Amino acid sequence: MPLKSLNVFTIFSMLGFTFLVLFISGFLDFPAVSNSIIQPINQQPTSSGPESGPDPFTNLISAFRKWDSQVGCARFKENQIGFVSVQSNGSSSLQKVGGESELECRELKMKHVSVLVKGWTWIPDNLDNLYSCRCGLSCLWTKSSVLADKPDALLFETTTPPLQRHIGDPLRVYMDLEAGRKRTGVDDIFISYHAKDDVQATYAGALFHNGRNYHVSFSKNNDTLVYWSSSRCLPQRNRLAKQLLNLLPHHSFGKCLNNVGGLDMALSLYPECANDASVTPKWWDHLHCAMSHYKFVLAIENTATESYVTEKLFYALDAGAVPIYFGAPNVWDLVPPHSIIDGSKFNSLEELASYIKSLANDPVAYAEYHAWRRCGVLGNYGKTRAVSLDTLPCRLCEAVSRKGGRNAKAS
Repeated sequence: MPLKSLNVFTIFSMLGFTFLVLFISGFLDFPAVSNSIIQPINQQPTSSGPESGPDPFTNLISAFRKWDSQVGCARFKENQIGFVSVQSNGSSSLQKVGGESELECRELKMKHVSVLVKGWTWIPDNLDNLYSCRCGLSCLWTKSSVLADKPDALLFETTTPPLQRHIGDPLRVYMDLEAGRKRTGVDDIFISYHAKDDVQATYAGALFHNGRNYHVSFSKNNDTLVYWSSSRCLPQRNRLAKQLLNLLPHHSFGKCLNNVGGLDMALSLYPECANDASVTPKWWDHLHCAMSHYKFVLAIENTATESYVTEKLFYALDAGAVPIYFGAPNVWDLVPPHSIIDGSKFNSLEELASYIKSLANDPVAYAEYHAWRRCGVLGNYGKTRAVSLDTLPCRLCEAVSRKGGRNAKAS
């Protein structure tokens, strides 16, 4: 009996050893780990194109329907949880917009604030208004010295505020939304695009492009992929744009690298973009409409500066195109999840161009860049809009109220 037990043990040992050898040798076909895991929808896709081969498309709505059937909002939301949570965990790129807590409301020293905008400024006239803000604060924002004959604050943008201020004088507010964001040294409140300054005003609001044609085309060009328009021909930006656009079919409408036969040619290509046939059009009248016919819009900032994300990117999002972006290193703190192609994440412009061409022929992958809007996954973008020019009047009036307006200490 002991001998028989030994034989059984020996047999099982030999079988186990044989199984191990076969496994190591690869004769047994186990599924690879990479094939058994569903790949997540990444912020920056890593695939070079559709696995089933190119599928050229022009109808954006049809692309949405394909995405709905193959991916859908539920899966998209699940795969963006990590990205959204990282954005939400106290991003320092955006100022907090408070609620109406008792503590915050007690900080206000005035119930009504008037702001008089001084000198020439590009701030649109339709920002002039009487606003009803939180905590019962009312805010008059105006360019009229008649309506605000005794303002609590003076807002300067292109001119320097008074060098001195005495008690009883209006507070001096200075705004600089350019990349350098230079304070004057004599301002009481400073407005810029950056969260570290007194009041933040991002470029994401609708008032940066007020009064333009908002016709958005459902039909996308499939032969000319990229829209580019620039009339400030900075050498570094021009060089980058030229290198990339040489690799991609594109239309350039501005003064820089123009390839459409001159300025204001967009209406020749897209007559439906005309606002008013009786009025001589300006290029900005049909900007969004023209952009909407392209799958991609090239957006290159003047400089790669933290939080300096300008209308170049937000115009493209509002027009229903996918921005190809070069600029702020923290751009993902300010935009919706999976909404842009970050050019800095590619090893070369050739690799980037190859990805764009593949994406243009993959309706499902392309539609996913619009999923944030269709599925309501905004990430920090809601906060970016909340601290834009659109909400500046109330937020500035709150800052003036906290300081006490004319009763603030002299400086």
